[in-house]
Amino acid sequence: QVQLVESGGSLVQAGGSLRLSCAASRSISSFNSMGWYRQAPGKQRELVGIITSGGTTNYADSVKGRFTISRDNAKYTIYLQMNSLTPEDTAVYYCHARIYSSQMYSYWGQGTQVTVSS
Repeated sequence: QVQLVESGGSLVQAGGSLRLSCAASRSISSFNSMGWYRQAPGKQRELVGIITSGGTTNYADSVKGRFTISRDNAKYTIYLQMNSLTPEDTAVYYCHARIYSSQMYSYWGQGTQVTVSS
């Protein structure tokens, strides 16, 4: 079992930046992958990006070049640096972890609200 707690969501103007954090309740070094998803009002939850245990990252086309995921294994934390924000980035952002232990387990955080004003 693992708990994920996101923080850093806020109201920001278009063109601005935010950094989200996701702190896990235990070491993340063995997690298969961690990532960020988002859900805007009236829309399905979508992948923003992931980072694997080896540090490989993949991003949705809509955020490539603007968002960066990083991890600090010592702090059990991953980050989402978001630059050049637009109103279309407004959503609840969720942290996700995929862990293999005899089978694959999936964990979610509670979400943090990001609102980008025009």
